[in-house]
Amino acid sequence: MPDIYFSNFQLEEDTQYFLYIGELKNYSLNTFLKEALSRIFSRKFDFISIVPDVFEQYNYDNLIVINPHAKNFECQYGADVCCRVSSEDFATVVSKNRQICTLIKRLLSRQENIYIYMYESVPEMTLDEITGISILGPDKNIARRLNSKIYQYQHLKDILPVVDFRICHGFDSLIQTAQELCKSWRNGLFVCREYSAAGVNSIIAHSIDDIKDKFGALDEPYLISRFIPHEQDPTVLAVVAGEEDVYIAGIADQRIEQGTRFTGSLFPSVLDGKTIKNLREYTQIAGRWLAQKGYRGIFGCDFLVDDNNDIYFLEINARKQGTTLEFCCTLEQSLPPGSPMLPELEFYAVTEGLFPANTVEMKSNPKNLHWGTYNYKVHDPVQTDGYIPQSAQEREAFKKVAEGRLKKDFLILEHTGCDFIVAQGAFIARIVALGHSPVDVQQGLNQGRKTIDLTIKKKDPEEHHELQGITK
Repeated sequence: MPDIYFSNFQLEEDTQYFLYIGELKNYSLNTFLKEALSRIFSRKFDFISIVPDVFEQYNYDNLIVINPHAKNFECQYGADVCCRVSSEDFATVVSKNRQICTLIKRLLSRQENIYIYMYESVPEMTLDEITGISILGPDKNIARRLNSKIYQYQHLKDILPVVDFRICHGFDSLIQTAQELCKSWRNGLFVCREYSAAGVNSIIAHSIDDIKDKFGALDEPYLISRFIPHEQDPTVLAVVAGEEDVYIAGIADQRIEQGTRFTGSLFPSVLDGKTIKNLREYTQIAGRWLAQKGYRGIFGCDFLVDDNNDIYFLEINARKQGTTLEFCCTLEQSLPPGSPMLPELEFYAVTEGLFPANTVEMKSNPKNLHWGTYNYKVHDPVQTDGYIPQSAQEREAFKKVAEGRLKKDFLILEHTGCDFIVAQGAFIARIVALGHSPVDVQQGLNQGRKTIDLTIKKKDPEEHHELQGITK
């Protein structure tokens, strides 16, 4: 069982705590939830974050770091390694950790119940089997079923404009179906495993060799859909509390590189008013369908818009989206004071099945806020020889730009640190840029990338060869 890599939590008197379990990039969402719970229950709340992110330093309060892969990598390469852990693996490790269980017993001796807040509800999280603990989010088993791309396409094809697709129940079926479809789907095949996110388990294939190179001979269910050439990949963030209660938080444009690789989002969307209206309506339909299946909480819908302005549904993410924090910061500056933010809406959706009376949707962009995000993910292992001080001031930056105290700003968040090896598929850092125009945002993103580039050590060929083994 992996040891705790870092810990700095301190319990205060007369304070109730909830546990956040997930990646550090969503840390600041908990501040919104803490404030909401304090108002709802008229008492002081705070949170303890349990995260897998291995960094050089931590500028965060009440943090516990557990990473099941870090020690093996450190022994193998003689240096600290930043590597990602799947939400399923992380939930399993945290659920079985003795020190976490000891912390829970300590908290339950002080308070009657403990909420667990997660980026994604997964069945591997079993701490809620302890009396007094509940997951403040969607039902984990319902979420797992609904996150199946195959299940979504089977059930939504008659109520949403779903891309043409085929379901393959194994690798042989995948190859045979792909060979047939290649003849008619000339622009390519979008192939993904049943559970896929951010392009990790998907590919745009133009030949059978492309599929074999990506998936080997992994014998499991696959979804094949017709690839439609397009420039726009909008994503809609929403919350569902019931069949008649679907809250649309906002619409952003995703940045997709090499066909499937998600690297960030831009707000506001460049799409026209009619397309925006249709995207909201389609997301309402998706939300009602989720509600019928028992889902309550935050979710996202991804679409594509082709060159003819036709919209096609791509997927539902029955979990929080990467834009959830940015939309919280946007809503806070755009809605009337006291309006509930997304974590509060999710709390009421999960616990009451309805939204509070003062719920307001954002129908415009009154402060003319523009923002963009960029996930600096490495596709080959790299080593760092510089660091960027950690900032947790994203919410404050939004407020300053909205109020005109700053014209524009950019933040580099969650930088790994100096003298680290960053494994393939991991983030070395994340960038958020904001301003009052797309130019402001692009300038910030560009400057952020240049700054991060300066912290990456240029490898000689022998070093590069040694690092190739890091693929977690």
